[in-house]
Amino acid sequence: MSSCSSEEPTRAEKWQQEYCTKLGAWQDAKRATATSGEDVGAGDGRDDPSSELDNVESAGQAAVTASERLVRGDTHRGGTIIDDTVSAVGGDIDGERRAVSYCGSSGFETLVDSAG
Repeated sequence: MSSCSSEEPTRAEKWQQEYCTKLGAWQDAKRATATSGEDVGAGDGRDDPSSELDNVESAGQAAVTASERLVRGDTHRGGTIIDDTVSAVGGDIDGERRAVSYCGSSGFETLVDSAG
C-alpha cells in the first residue's frame, strides 16, 4: 500500500498541471478571439469568427474535462474546481479568477494568466 500513497502526489500533480495547461490554453484562445474580433470588419474574409469561437469552445471543454479529473482525484476539493471552471468558460470573471488562483496555489501559476 505504501507504493500507492507515494504515487498519489505525483498523479495529483500531473492532473493539476494538465488542468492548468488546459485552462491556460482556453485563456489564450479566448484572448485570441477577442483580439481578432477587434480586427474584424475589414471585410477581407480572412478571419472566420465561427472557427475561432469553435477553438474557444473546444479549449473550454478540455479545461472542464481536466477539472472533472481533479474532482475525481481530489476528495478535499469537492466540486469547487469544476464549478469554477464551468463558470469561467461560461464567461464569469470571478470563476476564472478562482480557477487561476487554484493553479497558483498548486504551483502552476506560470501556465495561466491572471484573470481580469
